[in-house]
Amino acid sequence: MKIIGLIPARYASVRFAGKPLCQIAGKTMIERVYANATAAKSLAGVWVATDDERIYQHVEQFGGRVVMTSEQHRSGTDRCAEAALSVAPDAGVVVNIQGDEPFLHPEQIDELTGLFTSKDIEIGTLVRKISDNADLHNPNIPKVVLDKRNRALYFSRHIIPFIRDCESPVSCNMHPFYSHIGIYAYRLPVLLQIVQLPPSGLEIAEKLEQLRWLENGFSIHVAQSNYPNLAIDTPEDLEKALLYYHHTLQKQNG
Repeated sequence: MKIIGLIPARYASVRFAGKPLCQIAGKTMIERVYANATAAKSLAGVWVATDDERIYQHVEQFGGRVVMTSEQHRSGTDRCAEAALSVAPDAGVVVNIQGDEPFLHPEQIDELTGLFTSKDIEIGTLVRKISDNADLHNPNIPKVVLDKRNRALYFSRHIIPFIRDCESPVSCNMHPFYSHIGIYAYRLPVLLQIVQLPPSGLEIAEKLEQLRWLENGFSIHVAQSNYPNLAIDTPEDLEKALLYYHHTLQKQNG
């Protein structure tokens, strides 16, 4: 089965314009994401999918593969669908790798694609166990609850499940809490179906696209990852990323 990776990247961002081209210790964010993605063992190929000539030229300059897509897409999922049909219409599975995750581990991509050894999997994603109450209360970190077969029941920016009579939910050890890591994999026919769906009520309420898929009856299987991640949504996140990078480098150098 052919599995490809696509990195949707746009220049125009309300919270952080030009984000893919921001510098992290001598390399742009999009170059770091691309390098990590191409190191994944399970991917037959990786492309950046963009609507911006500056990003297109930059990816070509560092030797990456890139495809130009429409400016009209509402989401990275829509951009991935167009790009997949352009570069690999014979792909069995498409992995949507977030362009703002410069520290995504190649092993996490392989953890995700490993789900598709089962023919029942339509959509896959990653979760990580929450161990910090601050993360649990952070609305920018989506939470997810799972069923007994490791399928997502619901995603929310609120704490789920709600633990009664407990001021520190993580410390209560009554139920595991999971944060969602924003990387997806879809069978190509499923990807082409979900991009045709109109926005749903739950999606609009929570501002979480994956709720549209659940509301329309698609199943999302999850794999649990223990690697740390740091997404960059704002200039303030970039400062945190630089500190994280230098701290990680110091640990590696002893």
